[in-house]
Amino acid sequence: MSVDDLAVAKQFLQTLAAAANSGDHDAVYPLLAPDVEWLTPQRTLYGLDEVRAQPTWPWLSPRGTLEAEFEEEISDLGGGRIVSDVHMTYRTKGTGDFAYARDRRIELTIRGGKVARYELRFAG
Repeated sequence: MSVDDLAVAKQFLQTLAAAANSGDHDAVYPLLAPDVEWLTPQRTLYGLDEVRAQPTWPWLSPRGTLEAEFEEEISDLGGGRIVSDVHMTYRTKGTGDFAYARDRRIELTIRGGKVARYELRFAG
C-alpha cells in the first residue's frame, strides 16, 4: 500500500465530489495526468485535452436542481490502483428532499502523483 497514492486518490475524490455539486471542474484538472484515460459507461476519453473539451462534463454531476451527497469506501489494491465504492444520494436543492440514490464504483490508477486512469462503473 502506498500512502502517497492513497492520499492522491482521496484528494481527487473529494475534489471530484465538490466539482459534481458546484459545476466548477477547474480544481480537478491539475490532479489528472496529461495522458489520463477517462472511462465511463457513456464514453471513453483519452488525454486531459479531451476531458476538458467535453461540452457536458463526463462525471458524476447531478442534474440542475439536485445536489449529491457522497459516502465512499476506499480500498488500496497496491501498485497505484485504488477502488472507491460510492453511494450517492441525490436531494432537491433548497428543500433537501430525497430524490434518488445510486451506487457507483470508481477505479483509479495513480502514477507520478496524478490520476492516470479513471473508470466509473455502475454498481448494484
